[in-house]
Amino acid sequence: MLNRKKYSFVVLICFIFCTACANLFHQPVQTPLDLANFTENSVNVIIQLSRDLNGQFYISAEFIPADGFHLYSKDIPLSGVDGLGRPTLLTLSETSQLTSTGELTESIQAQIPDFEPKGLLVYPLGAVTLSMPVNLPVGDTWLQESVFVTFMACNDSGCKPPVMQKEVIVQIPSLGLIEEN
Repeated sequence: MLNRKKYSFVVLICFIFCTACANLFHQPVQTPLDLANFTENSVNVIIQLSRDLNGQFYISAEFIPADGFHLYSKDIPLSGVDGLGRPTLLTLSETSQLTSTGELTESIQAQIPDFEPKGLLVYPLGAVTLSMPVNLPVGDTWLQESVFVTFMACNDSGCKPPVMQKEVIVQIPSLGLIEEN
């Protein structure tokens, strides 16, 4: 049996470890709010709003390509590399009431391909999620916002036409609506 001091120490270590892990992976405190879902050119896109344990909000887009298709890194140029590929992106409109508070992050790291050009970074087969930390506007209403997604799906046989800065209209809760819950 653990004595009281040892038990307190073990509980403290578990709390610190769990908090550190949650911060690394910005796990939502609540179920993410689905904002939009559509499929185009062999890619299903799910846009969500979530909140981590520190209270930071994230707008994210999960890009789920059809079997055998891959997507390209968020870090390649908008026009591709030597005209090949298009980046996978999630951006806010210039007039957005959301405020980005950090960089766009990816759930998996892109890889250098086995073919030329080597700068055409490719995500492994399967889904990739891009997340952006945001501040919600003050108020107690739902707001209509535009977010934009860009992506291009390819497989061994070829590529689907790129989807470039597709506007997706979403309804975002202002901060007052979230804090009431």
